[in-house]
Amino acid sequence: MLKLEIVTPEKKVVDTEADSVTIPTASGEAGIMPNHAPLISALKPGILAYTNRGATERVAIAGGFVEVSNDKVSVLADSAETAGQIDTTSARADLEAAQKAIAAAAMQPIEETESLREQLDSANARLQLAAGK
Repeated sequence: MLKLEIVTPEKKVVDTEADSVTIPTASGEAGIMPNHAPLISALKPGILAYTNRGATERVAIAGGFVEVSNDKVSVLADSAETAGQIDTTSARADLEAAQKAIAAAAMQPIEETESLREQLDSANARLQLAAGK
């Protein structure tokens, strides 16, 4: 069994036990099971999923870090929301704003639009989770 904590600068979002955790890391999706090797990784915006006694829960996260050690998964995220916490109108507005900003910055080097792409990914993850996908 894993101990999972998801914390943002504002609050503790999740504090539970889990059989497994799937995390969107900077280098791709990582599946964490009990006895996983120690890991520290940056997170990218996406959906973190965890399973507890056969039930899967999902949380939209945006940026941050994860540390895995001694069957404990600690996530420090810039933001984290469950499906019930997501304001779809706000997420849709964030998505549109990011799309417009990316289109306006089309001639900029990719390094300069990275934060805009993260905003776009974050809004997409929030909308996917809210829609139950």
